Amino acid sequence: MSAGDVRAFVALPLDDRAREAIAELQARLRPRLGGIRLVRPEGMHLTLRFLGSTSPTQIETLRPLLAAAAAACPPADVRVAGLGTFPERGSPRVLWLGIEAPPAILDLQRACERAARAAGFEREERPFKAHLTLGRWRDRAPRPDLPATDLGKARLETLVLFRSDMKPEGAVYTPLVEVGLGRDRRT
Repeated sequence: MSAGDVRAFVALPLDDRAREAIAELQARLRPRLGGIRLVRPEGMHLTLRFLGSTSPTQIETLRPLLAAAAAACPPADVRVAGLGTFPERGSPRVLWLGIEAPPAILDLQRACERAARAAGFEREERPFKAHLTLGRWRDRAPRPDLPATDLGKARLETLVLFRSDMKPEGAVYTPLVEVGLGRDRRT
């Protein structure tokens, strides 16, 4: 990263009820998931586009593009259900919770990809899979037996460009741009 650059990503934060349900799920899962480092529920979000090293100029380019993308997408309720791991084979590295994203959210994700490309980022090669990262394993671990999980609906109302700072206790996310879905830019 160059001086002044930040590690950034575009995401949709979850509502309080969904984060509370995820915290309860993590507490139930913790005893059966040896060696996993769980993500703090208060930072739980649906990542639409990871950017990585992002310059101040790129942030300013993204600002109006993300505002336009968010204005075109109404707030949405998404179903939060299904547990899995990445990669699908071998030793798991990431524990995820599925999101059933409606077409408007998938359109928003594609708009965020176009905004990233317009700001000078390389095209994302991996197909988008709507999910929440619940935790990560640092070391090799056996593939866990995961229970059927359905946490109901979560409300998505705000598109955020986050700065991500890695700390020993976990990542700290700071909003750089917040845009209400279906509305004009707020910051």
